[in-house]
Amino acid sequence: MLSEPFLTSRPEDGSDIPLLVWRAEAPLLAVGSAPLGGGIGVRRWVVNATVPMSYDRDDPAAHLAELADGLGLAGPGVGLLTGVDVTEVVARADGGVRVWATVGLGTPVWAAEPEPAAPAQRVGTVNIVVHVPVRLGDAALVNAVATATEAKAQAIWELGLPATGTPTDAVTVLCPADGEPAPYGGPRSAWGAPLARAVHAAVLAGGAGTVVPWSDRLTG
Repeated sequence: MLSEPFLTSRPEDGSDIPLLVWRAEAPLLAVGSAPLGGGIGVRRWVVNATVPMSYDRDDPAAHLAELADGLGLAGPGVGLLTGVDVTEVVARADGGVRVWATVGLGTPVWAAEPEPAAPAQRVGTVNIVVHVPVRLGDAALVNAVATATEAKAQAIWELGLPATGTPTDAVTVLCPADGEPAPYGGPRSAWGAPLARAVHAAVLAGGAGTVVPWSDRLTG
């Protein structure tokens, strides 16, 4: 089981910058595209960390590992970065699936378009964390990522943006590491369907208003 996230902060350049932290009661199987802990493997925690829009480190995985160490998080985990203020996380649940999303749609793009569209807002990352309460097989885990991405794209389209996402979106799907593996994660499967609905609802709600980058609030 993945805990509800708790909000904390870290001191950096004279400011307290927010982070969201999830802890697993037992090691979870995870799949995702996060800078730290991406791929498929067993994970014990998740961090979604706000960074200033001036962020220019070229070692995000190492940076996230440093943040996790400072939080006392042991073992392998998942680390995400965003310019969004993570206190604005949107949580949704459906049929036992739980989803948390931080939604910044400032740089909306079509996935197959060579040049990004002109940004409406500068902050442009959608980070999605999903917990499914049953073990998914490896193929189902990969399919669940595709389902989450499709649901995100549907929400973005319904928000009126001609886009499928932003260039820096990330998704992580976690489930128990033990148990009989469910074979499917597509949008009409037993667990993919509630996953899709929960992701769609979270992104739709998170993208409904104008998102101000966290660092802009310091000078606004």
